[in-house]
Amino acid sequence: MSGGADDVKPVTCTVKPPVYLRVGDDVADPARSGVCAVDVSPPFGRPVNIETLSFKNYYTAYVTLRLLRRSPGKEAPAKWCTAIRDLPLMDSPHTEGGSQDYYSIHRTQMQVEPDHVVSVRLVLKQPSSAWITFSLEDIRIFPQAEPGPDKEACDWLSDLTLVDPHPELEGLPDPRAVSSSIQQMWALTEVMQTNQTASSIGRFDVDGCYDVELLSLT
Repeated sequence: MSGGADDVKPVTCTVKPPVYLRVGDDVADPARSGVCAVDVSPPFGRPVNIETLSFKNYYTAYVTLRLLRRSPGKEAPAKWCTAIRDLPLMDSPHTEGGSQDYYSIHRTQMQVEPDHVVSVRLVLKQPSSAWITFSLEDIRIFPQAEPGPDKEACDWLSDLTLVDPHPELEGLPDPRAVSSSIQQMWALTEVMQTNQTASSIGRFDVDGCYDVELLSLT
């Protein structure tokens, strides 16, 4: 199991002390029941869409993940649901394999969508009497990353209806014929400019003669 995304910071949460299930009137050692619950609460009034939940194990054999979800835009109260049931964390409850490893639970591993979550409850189980205590440490909730503006623009463009790049243009001449005519006109202009005489009319040259009065003014 891998950890949370490197570019997403964990949500600031409140982790409450574990509550052990008591068996009978045994108050001296409540951990003997082998079951406890740890509640993790995001900031009040700010539901979170969970991407990953990570933690470090401390001799917990199995963990069940329950989520308190609130339906957005509805007055109905939030409801508890089970996202993962009895996920094994140790190779065996009686051996140390996996007893102090780091674990991450991704949203794709959950049985329900972990969205609009207002509280997380981790139910820990340790049926072996070989360990005096068991718990989870360094519990972190990583929120689902919001799509960037580039992705939103791509999604918006993908929803557009493609327009025919060659629409029917009724009543207009064939573009290829127009282009051919323009090229012919351009070629004719080039020929006329090439054959144009290089001699220029003199300043005072009128019909091959010079005006005497104009010459006297020079």
